[in-house]
Amino acid sequence: MNIAIVGCGYVGLVTGACFAALGNHVTCIDRDKGRIAALRQGTVPIHEPGLDDLIEEGVRDGLLAFSTDPADGIGQAEFVFVTVGTPALGDRGQVDLSHLVEAVVEISGRLDSGAVLVIKSTVPVGTCDEIEPLLRQLRPDLDCAVVSNPEFLREGTAIADFMKPDRIVIGTKGEMARQAILGLYQPFVLQDVPIVLTGRRTAELVKYAANAYLVARISFINEMADLCERIDADVQAVAAGIGLDHRIGTAFLKPGPGYGGSCFPKDTLALLRTAQEVSYPLRMVGAAVAVNSERKHTMARKIADACGGSVAGKVIAVLGLTFKPGTDDIRESPAIAIVHLLLQDGASIRAYDPQAMDRRSDLPCDVVAAETAYDCIKGADALVILTDWPEFAHLDLTLIGKLLRKPVVIDLRNVFSPCQAMAAGLFYSGIGRRADTDNAAPQRP
Repeated sequence: MNIAIVGCGYVGLVTGACFAALGNHVTCIDRDKGRIAALRQGTVPIHEPGLDDLIEEGVRDGLLAFSTDPADGIGQAEFVFVTVGTPALGDRGQVDLSHLVEAVVEISGRLDSGAVLVIKSTVPVGTCDEIEPLLRQLRPDLDCAVVSNPEFLREGTAIADFMKPDRIVIGTKGEMARQAILGLYQPFVLQDVPIVLTGRRTAELVKYAANAYLVARISFINEMADLCERIDADVQAVAAGIGLDHRIGTAFLKPGPGYGGSCFPKDTLALLRTAQEVSYPLRMVGAAVAVNSERKHTMARKIADACGGSVAGKVIAVLGLTFKPGTDDIRESPAIAIVHLLLQDGASIRAYDPQAMDRRSDLPCDVVAAETAYDCIKGADALVILTDWPEFAHLDLTLIGKLLRKPVVIDLRNVFSPCQAMAAGLFYSGIGRRADTDNAAPQRP
């Protein structure tokens, strides 16, 4: 099939490359000339494992192309996916749909009747219902269905998430559009991937509801971690104990400095705003957001306490800046928020991240970038782990103790073993764990 992807950001590139890998002819379109030029030369602007190879394969096979001209590919497309960004507009849950509207206006003149316009960008409930009359206004002659098909791609595992999804959600208004997009997703139907067929407003809500539920789990386990510290319990054993219940599961029950990224913060606020507009407060979601907002301040105080009550005048080594491992994304990262708070409290920050150092222009200007983890640690008054990159777990704790000016480690991702850290002569502070235990997994007799 012929597919056009409008927007060569994270979702657009992954979607386009994967559809091409399934044998479709895909044209990815973006107005950013520099980005398109780089993609044509084989340079992928985001870090996503396996995406470089997938794009190279699609281009080599003649199934994937990149363009700045909406005329390329749209006129022949049976499906046009809109994957432009929908960033937050302020901090009250408003969503900036200007890029989406501009994209629809720009491509409307090139759509053929019978094409399906698929909104894959994350949008507030009712957006597709607004896009449809806009299309009719722009092109009264056009017979084009508007479909909601939210994405569920996790940064770091996006290709697997697309190729082997938990589910595919399709929101349509008419049967013809539903059958058309089911035809596009036929390879997944044959794999028995669950397909959720529903209305457009419900499909839009599914995306927000899924993220809100995951946010609630993160805030829940973080509160349990704080409680564990006060009653001498171990949060990792608590998480394992409740996670073994098949009704609960283990996902998103890992305590830390809070959630971040480009989706969770924005989407939860947007969902709260949607509820407010119909005078129905979502108290549980609101509480989860409030817990996460306070979390950064709680973690900054925890670091200060480990440093003797204040970080003023101290050099703090920070390992990890991205909101999670496997990505170079620092948007809304709790690590960045905590770094800002430490700087405000008078600390000097030296930081290292396996992927984020290429984005130094996006980091606070007072942060000194280190070339390696050990370079970051050397001579610091304390070490703080803010992102659980796998390589950090393999650092030599004895060497860390020798490199630090003061042997203080604040592990906000529970990367290290408390017992091993103490054996290496380190003062160790983790999240929701007693300092003398490694009890973190179920033991079988």
